[in-house]
Amino acid sequence: MKLFTNLIWAFAFVATVTAQNNSSYWQQKVDYKMDIDVDVDKWQYKGKQTLVYTNNSPDVLDKVFYHLYFNAFQPGSEMDVRSRTIADADGRVKDRISKLAPNEIGYIKPTSLTQDGKPLEHEVVGTVLEVQLNTPIQPGASTTFMMEWDAQVPVQIRRSGRNNAEGVALSMTQWYPKLAEYDFQGWHADPYIAREFHGVWGDFDVTIHIDEDYVVGGSGYNTENVKNGKDMPSLKKGKKGKRSWRFLAPNVHDFTWAADDEYIHDQYDGPNGVTLNFYYKNNPEILENWKNLQPKTAALMEFFNENIGEYPYKQYSVIQGGDGGMEYAMCTLITGERKFGSLVGVTSHELAHTWFQFLLATNEGKHEWMDEGFTVYISNEAMNVVMDQKSNNPHSGSYRGYQFLATSGEEQPATTHADRYATNRSYGITAYSKGAVFMAQLGYVIGEDKLQEAIKKYYKDWAFKHPTPNDFIRCAEQVSGLELDWYLMDFMQTTNVIDYSIKNVETRKDATVVTLERLGLMPMPIDLFVTYVDGTQELFYIPLQMMRGEKNKQVPTRKRTIAKDWAWAYPTYELSIPSDKKVQSMVIDPSQRMADINQDNNTWKAE
Repeated sequence: MKLFTNLIWAFAFVATVTAQNNSSYWQQKVDYKMDIDVDVDKWQYKGKQTLVYTNNSPDVLDKVFYHLYFNAFQPGSEMDVRSRTIADADGRVKDRISKLAPNEIGYIKPTSLTQDGKPLEHEVVGTVLEVQLNTPIQPGASTTFMMEWDAQVPVQIRRSGRNNAEGVALSMTQWYPKLAEYDFQGWHADPYIAREFHGVWGDFDVTIHIDEDYVVGGSGYNTENVKNGKDMPSLKKGKKGKRSWRFLAPNVHDFTWAADDEYIHDQYDGPNGVTLNFYYKNNPEILENWKNLQPKTAALMEFFNENIGEYPYKQYSVIQGGDGGMEYAMCTLITGERKFGSLVGVTSHELAHTWFQFLLATNEGKHEWMDEGFTVYISNEAMNVVMDQKSNNPHSGSYRGYQFLATSGEEQPATTHADRYATNRSYGITAYSKGAVFMAQLGYVIGEDKLQEAIKKYYKDWAFKHPTPNDFIRCAEQVSGLELDWYLMDFMQTTNVIDYSIKNVETRKDATVVTLERLGLMPMPIDLFVTYVDGTQELFYIPLQMMRGEKNKQVPTRKRTIAKDWAWAYPTYELSIPSDKKVQSMVIDPSQRMADINQDNNTWKAE
């Protein structure tokens, strides 16, 4: 285990990279040791936490913040009020928090907190604990915080909680006092209002004491894993009527667990020696689906290994729990009473999040489209292969979603904080659909071959770190040799739209002259596909001048002619096709990978 942990850290810091703020990259480190004693009759627990925090920043820190996520599940919380005032409330939340009884709410109440043995002043402000330090943490220095707390598990409403709709006893996500992230933009002590998360990389050592009838699964390895490489239950007699489960999770930025007294625990051999764990209720109606899910999960992991980069841990757990599907370190919680296709689909999405968010740990609050959109993209690709869907464009649904939003008048830039969208629908389409289109459309811009190279380089350069949008687009620039800052800016940082048309076609004695028009503000290179009367075909590639180059030929057997560049400021472009062949029809972007909001004007046919 020690060797494996060291290898992960070596991989994380082998290269010197540059962050978006153009300073030498650094990131904080935190190591947790926690001991949790659970009372399943009262749905309460007591916690002890020793936290070693290393300040790798160039700044002196005189305060720290903790997230107390369970406090969101109380009447009058920001999550409660926002859910009751937003135009389209999440159906899982609505006004449910406001109706919770005292024994149904969630809370985390710190009872003591020290820094290097000395008590600290602290104040609970909603879902954030504000802490004033006695001794500032100098650059390069470490300090030890010790905390004890009382907590109550809320009735399952959103992600966390007890007794979910499928009868799972405990879905323990966002359950402990979690130190907030500090990076080149400062502290990220966001209140828990609806979504998303950002955490500090570190090692977790967690011991859970719970009723002996319960089976526990989650992040990390059970302690038996240290001895034999298998993630077998570590059942150790503790207090009377309880068993103790100890988990070690090296180099992660969160820790999650779930427990139930009816869990079945299966193991399946995944690729490269990874043990896949499956925890699900002993419900006869779902048993067959959960058995059949296991080889599909292995196939999905193999696809992600090949198309992003190898999964670096030796276990992954798929756990029935939660309120839908949500990704966590080395595991996911999903609802399990689904049709088989849906069960595989949600597993594909959440497993893909292991790469796009848990290994490439973007700030989800600021860049929600990077983790959700990139995950939708690669999951669509994986499902197309693993489930043999045979789709020419597995992202067509994402394109339709984006095009609806772009023409709705409700779109906000993807730079909007995840909690600050006017509606849940606009958030969802932006993060999931537009984010996926960003990736798929990048394949149109630079070529599918270079997109695949960019994804692998992104993983190689930025796994176990906190990349930003600029870091990804720089990877794409480096593998393609093209300038792409315009693409990131226009598509994700504005609401500019793509709209090109075939404005006019004139047949002259010596040529067919085509006038193209840019109607939207966003620039794009253009693939114009021409079919001649004799049945032959030709692709005219019109480079975008500000790209400073061209994408590679994508179909080796197709004739391609590279035309002169089109500069963005010119709203029209004239292309002359020699008259040795008569044009029958033409279409802009036959692949439909360009997110043109009006494709009705993209096609022309001779009368």
